Order: sequence, then structure tokens, then C-alpha cells
Amino acid sequence: MKDIRKALEQRILIIDGAMGTMIQRHRLTEADYRGERFKDWPSDLKGNNDLLCLTQPTIIEGIHREYLDAGADIIETNTFNSQQVSLADYNMQALAHEINVAAARIARKAADDYTAKDPSKPRFVAGAIGPLNKTLSLSPDVNNPGYRGLLWDEAVEAYYEQIDGLVKGGVDILLIETIFDTLNAKAAIFAVKKYFQDHPGQPELPIMISGTITDASGRTLSGQTLEAFYISVMHAHPLSVGLNCALGAADMRSHIEELSQIAACYTSAYPNAGLPNAMGEYDEQPEQTAHFLEDWAREGFVNIVGGCCGTTPDHIRHIAEHVKKFKPRSLPVIATETEA
Repeated sequence: MKDIRKALEQRILIIDGAMGTMIQRHRLTEADYRGERFKDWPSDLKGNNDLLCLTQPTIIEGIHREYLDAGADIIETNTFNSQQVSLADYNMQALAHEINVAAARIARKAADDYTAKDPSKPRFVAGAIGPLNKTLSLSPDVNNPGYRGLLWDEAVEAYYEQIDGLVKGGVDILLIETIFDTLNAKAAIFAVKKYFQDHPGQPELPIMISGTITDASGRTLSGQTLEAFYISVMHAHPLSVGLNCALGAADMRSHIEELSQIAACYTSAYPNAGLPNAMGEYDEQPEQTAHFLEDWAREGFVNIVGGCCGTTPDHIRHIAEHVKKFKPRSLPVIATETEA
């Protein structure tokens, strides 16, 4: 994707903020989620945010436009759980492909409208590929550590179908994000590579990879250090590697600094708006989040920044304003062999 690489060379790019946080602001009811098409669905659908791409597309497009107005260069499709494995919670596995196509087209339309207004600032659509709600590395049964709730081939199949929908819907980038189990991420990477091998006429899209450090130990949920995580995914030759979710910017700083030193590709970071309070809500104000990310930009740690849980267009607007005066991180020359 030449355009986004050119943009990354020129400035720090802004990725959008939380989709779920913005959906919550609409205070949608069960009936809103169902719409007319799914009014008689046998199970509850409230909370299935990705379904809104089919039942409330105007709301999803409006959220995309709010983030574009705030200065986002990259908007993520509303597809975090849009694959067979996660949609099984709602008995909606059969809708996975349709939701991905619809979500990508909604985001594509919004991005193209803003690019047309200002061709000097192209807007990009990242197809959001979430971590699944089952893991390949960990057992869900503490009494049976060898048990797995998911097989490799099942994960690959689910991701492959999602990728097909996102590509057909017109995304620019495939974003494998919120990775807490690197084996799940490897299944997604495998599915991406297989998809483009199976479709030689389709230009291969760049991959963004974003992991999640879950606690102060600096490890993912499946136990990898940040460096181990990076080494595990670098074979994919991603456009960027970064971190998102779980931590606020204050707690993510040291990890972003480390990543900036070891990654041969671009780096991304979109932290939560601090840590959740006792009610599960996020209190960090836009200017606070922007202050942290401004520091990262000043220090040369990042190429792409934005927000995750709890962040809003106001957060993105402040972040964009605070980092625009800084040059993007220069790609380091990383030694790949030991000296004789």
C-alpha cells in the first residue's frame, strides 16, 4: 500500500478510538440491535455490536465520521468479533462474512468521502480482526490443562472467512489486534497469507499487528514478553507492530519505548483512557491521554497513535493536535545476525 507508507514517512498517523464506547453512548435497546430483520431471533442480541453494521449502519457510519472529523487517518471496521468462533455466542456464525463485507463498505464510504474533501490527507480503512473468544494456547478448564476449546484449523477457517469479507468490502489494511494469545495471531497471519496465495489477482494488503500486555510483568496473557511476542510475529513482515488495550498510556510507556528499539517495522500504540474505575468506566480526560502520547512522539517512539477502550473523538482530536508537530519514528537498522 504505497500511499500509507508514504504518509508514514511524512508524519505520525492517527488511528481512531473506541467503537464500543461510542456505541454505548447511543443507549441502544434490544430492539435496536435486532432491527426488523432479526426481530424474532431466538437469543438475546443486545451487546452484539458488530451486528449493528447490518441493523444500524447509519449509527456505525456516524461514529466513523466523528473520528474522521477529529483527525483520524485510519479508521477501524466494526468487526472485532465478526468471525464464526465469536459470533457463535449469538448463534450467528452464518452471518460472519456478510457482517465483514457490510462493515468494510460502511467504513470505506466514510473514508473516501473525507479523502475527496482533502486529497492531500488520504484516509485509510483497517479491517479489524480481533483475538477470538477462545484460545489455542490456554485451556479453559483449570482441571484439564491439556484441553483446548479451539483447534488450529477452526481458527484459520474463521479468520480466512473474515479476511475474505473485509477484502471484498474494500479495506486498505488488515489489523490483527488486541492479541493476548500469539498462537491465535499466528492463525490469523497464516489465514492472511493463505488468502492472498489463493487469490493471486488480489493485491496483498499490508498487515498491522497489535498485541496486549496484560499486567505489570510486561507479558501477554499467554506468557510472552514483549520481545518474544515481536519475534514470534516478525516473520509476517508487518507494516507495523504495536500495543493496544489492557493498559492506559501511563503504564504502557515503558513497553512502547522497548518496542520502538527492537521493531524493524513501524510502531503503533493505542492505549485505553487510563484504567477502569470501580464501575468499569474510564475517567482519563482527552488532554491527559494526549499528554502521554505527546511524550512518546517527542521521544521518537511511535509512527501510529490513537486510542482503545474509553477513548472518544475528543481524545483523538487532542492526540492529533499534540503529536502533529513531531516527526515520526525513524525505522532503526536492526542487526539480524551475530558478529563473528
